[in-house]
Amino acid sequence: MKKFNVAVVGATGLVGRTILQVLQEKDFPVQNLYLIASERSEGEIVQFKDKEYKVIKISEEAFDKEIDIAFFAAGGAVSEKYAPIAAEKGIQVVDNSSVFRMNPGVPLVVPEVNPEDIKNSKGIIANPNCSTIQCMLPLKALQDAYGIERVVYSTYQSVSGSGTKGLRDLDKGLAEFYPYPINGNVLPHIDVFLDNGYTKEEMKMIQETRKILHDDEMKITATTVRVPVRFAHSVSANIQLKRKFDINVVRKILQGYPGIIVKDDPEKAEYPIPQDAEGKDEVYVGRIRRDFSQENGLNLWIVADNIRKGAATNAVQIGELLVNNWEEKE
Repeated sequence: MKKFNVAVVGATGLVGRTILQVLQEKDFPVQNLYLIASERSEGEIVQFKDKEYKVIKISEEAFDKEIDIAFFAAGGAVSEKYAPIAAEKGIQVVDNSSVFRMNPGVPLVVPEVNPEDIKNSKGIIANPNCSTIQCMLPLKALQDAYGIERVVYSTYQSVSGSGTKGLRDLDKGLAEFYPYPINGNVLPHIDVFLDNGYTKEEMKMIQETRKILHDDEMKITATTVRVPVRFAHSVSANIQLKRKFDINVVRKILQGYPGIIVKDDPEKAEYPIPQDAEGKDEVYVGRIRRDFSQENGLNLWIVADNIRKGAATNAVQIGELLVNNWEEKE
């Protein structure tokens, strides 16, 4: 198999280090590896497989090397400045920030859902929001089978979604990053509040769902909540389908969809919990039941590791799609 030159931008951060871990686990065909981070991480040594790599400081010149794919995981400001520079130099960027997600010229991709969209890339592919990613697999399965009229998201998001600062607030009982202590608490506040009363996180889920599922008319609302859990996000999704359904058929459709693990046995108190998903790449679905309050209504409970499937793994899966696409063209 042909090998490729890979860069990880933000290589010393929580998502960047997980990208390296996933690249190693998946035996991604890496020829040369370049680790890029901020000035404070310059010179740090990071091990990948059986080799040690020295972190280099981010700059325009850092992208002058022969790089095929650059995974960006260093935050919005870094992506906004350097991702276009990398793309202009012929590097395919896979960006974890929110900067380019709603740009009409940038594909927003969940590989199990809309892999064909990578062919529209002009140099940058966006990785969706972590909570959006995990919901897309079951929603796509249902959209294909029944069509979707409306979705109501209620999220229960772990502190690792805020990076190391969120983890520190929880572990040390602080309120330095969050406006209130998160330990023993829940905060209905993720990202900044907008003029419409929603948070930016809530609007991300609404807008990104429509873009990924290619349905600008889908009715969606969301409430996103931070909970005192270290890893893995949980989402309660209330879905109104366009056509009648048999709940047993719905369960079989979800069981057969790539990347989904159904855990749903109420009699045995079996349902997905964050501990199931931590460190895993799959999306867990349970509490599958009819919503009797509306026509064609359905409730799902969806759990996934936000740092793995919600960020690093999804990005590497996009990289695998790119590699396969390039090899098909040769």
